[in-house]
Amino acid sequence: MSGMTTTEPTKKSFWKSRRGQQVAVIIAFTVIPVFLLLLFTYFPFAEMVKFSFYKMRYVGKRVFVGWANYKELFTRDDISGSLILCLYYMVGAIVQTFLALYFASILSMKVKCGKLFKGCIFFPYLINGIAIGFIFKFFYTRGYVLDTVLHAFGIPLSSLPYWLKDKAINNWSLVYSSVWRYMGQNMVLFIGSIMSIDSSLYEAAALDGANGWQKFKYIILPGIKTIFTLNIILFITGSLSAFEAPYVITGGNNGTGTFFVIMDKVAHTSQKVGLASAMAVFLLCIIFLATILQKIFFKYFFRNANADDESLEAKKEKKKAAKASAGIARKGGMQA
Repeated sequence: MSGMTTTEPTKKSFWKSRRGQQVAVIIAFTVIPVFLLLLFTYFPFAEMVKFSFYKMRYVGKRVFVGWANYKELFTRDDISGSLILCLYYMVGAIVQTFLALYFASILSMKVKCGKLFKGCIFFPYLINGIAIGFIFKFFYTRGYVLDTVLHAFGIPLSSLPYWLKDKAINNWSLVYSSVWRYMGQNMVLFIGSIMSIDSSLYEAAALDGANGWQKFKYIILPGIKTIFTLNIILFITGSLSAFEAPYVITGGNNGTGTFFVIMDKVAHTSQKVGLASAMAVFLLCIIFLATILQKIFFKYFFRNANADDESLEAKKEKKKAAKASAGIARKGGMQA
């Protein structure tokens, strides 16, 4: 007995146990993404904010100028004028959103060749933005596609405007290219949201004698409020940051330079990094303010839909309470 030795079982360390490995995986999947987000998003943003207070180039010494770069935003005609051009793209985005909602409302139902129409409308979104820019550059060029088509309908070439040079029409021409490209994306989002609405609501509305507009107003519109709000946010940010179409088609000439195009020229052509950083910070503030305003607006716009949602939840709670009381009554009767 005395010659026998007993070995105590060794305890596994916490990190080698199953629970420890789970904790390690959770930490890794939490810490690494947060670290990458801080490194590649928030740290560069903080540096950009710091650069906006300096007069500097990419190479060379920096001179602290305080708010001078932000004051210059409102004194340069090209920068202030580029902000006005955003209104063109906002108007185009509103038209684009309502067209997408119109087609989505139709194509979400059973329509002949519906998939073909969906594919044709969505296809432009799959094309690269630079390629679309070159397509519309030749489309609008004097004597090319658009002029040839209009001339075939009997309109003389001399009476047609220069689509990319005439300042009264060139920005609308660029806006049309953006509407043509992004309408399919919005339509697909709307179709997915409409298809998720319970079909029994349409059947109940039909029994009550509701027409198409009433179904759209009281069923479809409240049902897609989340996607509709998302599209509004996307078109606000897209209108303020329009870049590809004016950069590729016109190069920002003849009064078509949007805020991003002017920012590109300021940063890379003029090498005014501090001023370009101030432009980026200013644009971010505008987008942030517009997002807050649209949230307030849609909170008021969809107030009836929210009240309906709350009433539905109240009805569900009443049904649950009724079932629970019925079950208690049954138990009491059985015991008696």
